[in-house]
Amino acid sequence: MFDPAGKRDVRRLGAGQFDWSATLPSTPRAAIYLRVSTGRQAENDLSIPDQKAQTEAWCKARSWTVVAEYVEPGASATDDKRPEFQRMVERACDGENAFDVIVVHSFSRFFRDAFGLEFYVRKLAKHGVRLVSITQELGDDPAQVMMRQVIALFDEYQSKENAKHVLRSMKENARQGYWNGNRPPFGYTAVEVERRGNRVKKKLSIDPVEAETVRLIFRLFLVGDEDCGPMGVKSIAVWLNEHGYRTRGGSTWAIGPVHALLSNPVYSGRMRFNRHEARSGRRKSEAEQVFAEVPAIIEPQVFEKVQGFLKERNPRVTPPRMVSGPILLTGLAVCASCQGAMTLRTGTSKIGNVYRYYSCSTCARHGKSVCKGRSIRMDKLDTIVVDQLVDRLLDPPRLTAMLSSLGSELAAKEKAVNTRIVALEREAHEAGERLRRLYQAIEDGVAEMDDILKDRITALKLDRDRLQEALARARVGARPSVEVSPIVVEQFGATMRENLTTGEVPFRKAYLGSLVDRVEVDDHAVRIVGRKDVLKQAVLAKGGPIPGVRSFVRKWRPVGESNPCFQRERLTS
Repeated sequence: MFDPAGKRDVRRLGAGQFDWSATLPSTPRAAIYLRVSTGRQAENDLSIPDQKAQTEAWCKARSWTVVAEYVEPGASATDDKRPEFQRMVERACDGENAFDVIVVHSFSRFFRDAFGLEFYVRKLAKHGVRLVSITQELGDDPAQVMMRQVIALFDEYQSKENAKHVLRSMKENARQGYWNGNRPPFGYTAVEVERRGNRVKKKLSIDPVEAETVRLIFRLFLVGDEDCGPMGVKSIAVWLNEHGYRTRGGSTWAIGPVHALLSNPVYSGRMRFNRHEARSGRRKSEAEQVFAEVPAIIEPQVFEKVQGFLKERNPRVTPPRMVSGPILLTGLAVCASCQGAMTLRTGTSKIGNVYRYYSCSTCARHGKSVCKGRSIRMDKLDTIVVDQLVDRLLDPPRLTAMLSSLGSELAAKEKAVNTRIVALEREAHEAGERLRRLYQAIEDGVAEMDDILKDRITALKLDRDRLQEALARARVGARPSVEVSPIVVEQFGATMRENLTTGEVPFRKAYLGSLVDRVEVDDHAVRIVGRKDVLKQAVLAKGGPIPGVRSFVRKWRPVGESNPCFQRERLTS
């Protein structure tokens, strides 16, 4: 076939094969493509200048004219997500015949994927542009096409092998506590600790200014500020922006960065590496990840508490309206018959007055054959629940009586945890001693390092690390025994009575949710259900709210007890 410009006669031999023996003009126009894989190579001028000098000399020796140059510093050739590469291919295929050949140092500079290389070679060939390697000069007869494909397979294999060894080195680097990344997490800075040849070893150090913002975000999530209770992720982002806080790059805060900050274990002193697959983004299992100790900004106990609340507030677990909705009992009020949520329904009277009700959502969605349904005025149920909590539950003598039975249960749990910690400490010490004795035997010449001994040392290291990690988790879960004094109970009751009856609805809802699991609405009674252990946590927090969704298990409401019966009004919605 003959190209429209009348410059090239491209003779097709087969799928993807062309005879270039008489295709190039007397002085071909060449575009050279230069690439290195890492930013470090590009910064240190290790490869690009050398590639440029060799390709230009090669073109000059053949009287080819270099009309374009495309440089890709620090880009992988395992895919085509390269701006300069795409710009070059687009220019070659735009129909203007800007150049006749693309010259590269080797095919691996163009692509390190066998399929990708062949795809783009054929795409360029359809537009009359040839790919030439100055170190691997091949033609287009079947044997040489096969050789190019074999070379591409070897390049792809070498790339994957290099990636495997680099990842292994980076995992070991992270295991020793060194920082692999380029940009440290917000709240930290990467400081140089040593040099090994041209390689700089860095570790994370706390940035005092940014660390205060990190502590503020955790505090807003757990406690809130002076005007409201605990905040959600979105509310925190809004609060930070309104008060002039900005990210490291000067941008405003958003939901994603705030959630990522709250869920990053580095702030509790555990740096995490190898979490995601580099190309696919697939999240790896925890066994594949590497953890190392770094300076902590947040106490581990506080961080674990935040993770529990984040899990409970996950929209896949709990609808957002139950956490931050403007209705006081949303997510708490349920129908006693079907345990379906009591949701807001509105009605209007003949004279235009608007009434609000809590109505059974199951009846509304499925009809009375599933649940007969019940409704109660919103203000009436809100008043009943708050009044009963204030007058009965938060009465100091009643609180003291309920919490006294919890002391023995907590003491038994604490004893079991302490026993587990002692056993783990003993096992970790024994594993460390066995490892120390092996090292000592090797140093003294008693034993020689062979494959069997290497496997034994590796197994002992894994046992030691596993035991130390389990010990760390057990210590985090251990809670000191604290007695609840009458003064603390009285102060808690006074604080909670004030917080439940005054302030905005979200503020009151946060404190109400820290005490109540659910409110069951029956025909003639309202039952308020909660848990004693949560109640004690709230008392020890001295009135600080404990946000989140409870497990909906009856505990502090004794069997047979309920709020005083009331005559339910006949309401229609």
